[in-house]
Amino acid sequence: MDSMKDKEGNNNKAVIYCRVSDVKQTIRGTGLASQETRCREFAAFRGFEVVEVFRDDMTGGRNDRPGMLAMLKHLKAHRNDERMVIIDDISRFARDLRGHLDLRDLLREAGGKLISPSMEFKDDADSRMVENMMATFAQHQREKNAEQTKNRMRARAMNGYWVFHAPVGYRYERASGQGKVLRRDEPLASIMTEALEGYASGHFSTQAEVKRFLEAQPEFPKTPRGEVTNQRVNDFLTQPLYAGYLELPKWDVSLRPAQHEGLITLETFKTIQERLNGNVRVPARKDINEDFPLRGFVLCGCCGNPLTANWSKGKAAHYPYYLCRQKDCAAKGKSIRREVVEEEFEALLQSLRPTPELFERASALFRDLWDQRALTMKAQGQSMKAELSQIDRKIEQLMDRLVETDSESVIKAYEKRIGNLEMERMVLRERIKNCGKPLQTYEETFEHSMSFLSNPWNLWKKGRIEHRQTVLKLAFKDQLAYCRNSGFRTPEISLPFKALGDICRGEMEMAHLLGFEPKTSAFGAGSLPYPNYAIGHARAR
Repeated sequence: MDSMKDKEGNNNKAVIYCRVSDVKQTIRGTGLASQETRCREFAAFRGFEVVEVFRDDMTGGRNDRPGMLAMLKHLKAHRNDERMVIIDDISRFARDLRGHLDLRDLLREAGGKLISPSMEFKDDADSRMVENMMATFAQHQREKNAEQTKNRMRARAMNGYWVFHAPVGYRYERASGQGKVLRRDEPLASIMTEALEGYASGHFSTQAEVKRFLEAQPEFPKTPRGEVTNQRVNDFLTQPLYAGYLELPKWDVSLRPAQHEGLITLETFKTIQERLNGNVRVPARKDINEDFPLRGFVLCGCCGNPLTANWSKGKAAHYPYYLCRQKDCAAKGKSIRREVVEEEFEALLQSLRPTPELFERASALFRDLWDQRALTMKAQGQSMKAELSQIDRKIEQLMDRLVETDSESVIKAYEKRIGNLEMERMVLRERIKNCGKPLQTYEETFEHSMSFLSNPWNLWKKGRIEHRQTVLKLAFKDQLAYCRNSGFRTPEISLPFKALGDICRGEMEMAHLLGFEPKTSAFGAGSLPYPNYAIGHARAR
């Protein structure tokens, strides 16, 4: 007998195909390695020379596996010398009958012959029946394992445990008697808290601003292009996990408290959903950037429309300008140098700075209000409990009506209403639980706010577009009008600075620095001429 042929008269060259359904088996080295060892032992016993090994680490429910495709290509290239294809077990070839039959046809067309140490593959009717039965059993096993895994995961989710990959801001930790539980993952947890609370409070007006904020954080995971996708931002904003709650509609797991600490409150999450579903969404402006932070906020003094901005090419360089482009505006096309507008705006910001004496008095007043609020919160607990009882009764009434109706539209309306009431009930329970117990101290709560009120210019001069957008929203009630000849018109400042002005007018007064005429202030002591204005020192009467 020819040395190049086996006992059956076939070419003695063979290839091995190994597959695992989980990449972790590849990392551990126990799946693919053991299959290959067994196949090589079988090849040696049958006198085959193994010329190539092909591997896959994905489910057998797919026929377009890279390793499988590479093997078929190899077999076609050596069609003239029929090669054996050794597999450890029929379940390693495919995990359902249809896939198995399709691959068998492809293998036959490519010139390969399937063999295994676990069973014989022959072409007689009995052998084909056994082969088909084994493939059917493999399919059943796959489906049964998937079903059992899903049931176990669903049962764990119903107990409040997240069962998928840890979301950004969390990581898994083993807890005694609980298995793997989500825990805060710093600094990502704090970044996510700032992003979510910022959107809920209006600090970030749009999802695009949340996106820019996240992209500006060096630690935050991004795409290879350094981006955070819009879909990902929306997923963050609509994920109740960040509020310490869990919901899986596709598994009929309704919203429930989760077994991990939330990064925000449920009330904050509810506010986010209301913003997402309301009419507060504004199209993202792609032209707001570091070059022109006042674009869209400063209005033309003639027509009242927002000024646009651009770089103008000169003989030696490019120069930045703000200008109005409205068709019927008298100032159309008349550009204003960027440094002129922004220097006057910065002077306006500096004028909002209160004196140390006034700031200390305001801070003491805010602390008194904080203490009074903490006392009244305890009394509000009783009224919230009564409100909770009313919600419970409404849910019971709706449930009774739901059982009695047969109309699909009415059922959907009742289910939606019950869902909203259950959300309100959870929010109330959270409020009652935290009633009289501030989540943070006065210092932690007002540290950044008071720092901003003491000198908004400090935040503006940091230079990042997110900081500057924050200043515009917090310091001014509305957009600012700018005239080419006279500068900024009297601004409408925000409530916190008006409050400081009220304190000033009550028991303190503003004493303006000498040399500034006329004597005016941003706290209501007259209109502001620009660019010459300033807040003077405060003194007690």
